[in-house]
Amino acid sequence: MVKRFLSSTSSELNKFNKEELLESIAASEGRVIVAETVGVVQPLLYPISNAETVAAFGADMIILNVFDVDNPVVHGYEHVDKKDIINEIKRLTGRIVGINLEPVDEEGDTLGEIEKLPKGRLGTIENAEKAAQMGINFIVLTGNPGTGVSNKAIEKSLENMKKAVGSKVMIIAGKMHAAGSYKEAAQNIITKADIEAFVKAGADVILMPAPGTVPGITMEYIRELVDYSHNLGALTLTAIGTSQEGADEDTIKQIALMCKMTGTDMHHLGDAGYLGIAAPENILAYSIAVRGRRHTYSRMAASINR
Repeated sequence: MVKRFLSSTSSELNKFNKEELLESIAASEGRVIVAETVGVVQPLLYPISNAETVAAFGADMIILNVFDVDNPVVHGYEHVDKKDIINEIKRLTGRIVGINLEPVDEEGDTLGEIEKLPKGRLGTIENAEKAAQMGINFIVLTGNPGTGVSNKAIEKSLENMKKAVGSKVMIIAGKMHAAGSYKEAAQNIITKADIEAFVKAGADVILMPAPGTVPGITMEYIRELVDYSHNLGALTLTAIGTSQEGADEDTIKQIALMCKMTGTDMHHLGDAGYLGIAAPENILAYSIAVRGRRHTYSRMAASINR
């Protein structure tokens, strides 16, 4: 038995192995906040990194988006050797840290202009192993807008990545929007068939759009998918990836409560409230909505040296 994530200190969290981390998240009953940031852009509060800002506003876990393992750049850490950036972020924030990797489907049907990604951002075994060596706690297999990432490509990437790093790194899989895939929009972003395939391929956590963030994605639909994921033994992460992390606080609180009603284990806010970070006050509002002031302020106030 491990201590629930919600009540764990930084020193306790950073001692958890992968299985203990998953158990502690599950034990928190839908009260873990995940914030995504982009390190290659100017931080909102330079020279403080966006990672430190989201931690200050109550995020429990941090995802670094647009992170190239061959050329890791996170502004605010210019003095740090690139190979040590992840560990420095963990040291200064006291948070669990992961990165996005993107399994591009070169043969898939696409929608709109498709971005050509550098090799270090792709969902490959080589990149997963490099990320693990750098100290990340988890990998998110997903797609940014216009990248051509498909569920088929995610499944294929999962199968290989699970064998390579799955024993020590938590793997999250799924999409929060179409990501440039023509056939995977609205409710086709994720289906029960996709979830089953992801779990069989090795996903520990299933990522899906938060209700109200994508056309056709309702609370009832996501609740059904969350139940299905749990029955297959996977945790879930509902995600705001449509720039609504920059919406007004009333909208954020509505989304938060709908996500809570789905039964999800973790709540994600994306990086486009401003460029590279959610509106910090929305992280705070979301957190208070799903776990109240006591737990929110405790995460914000607790020393990372505890």
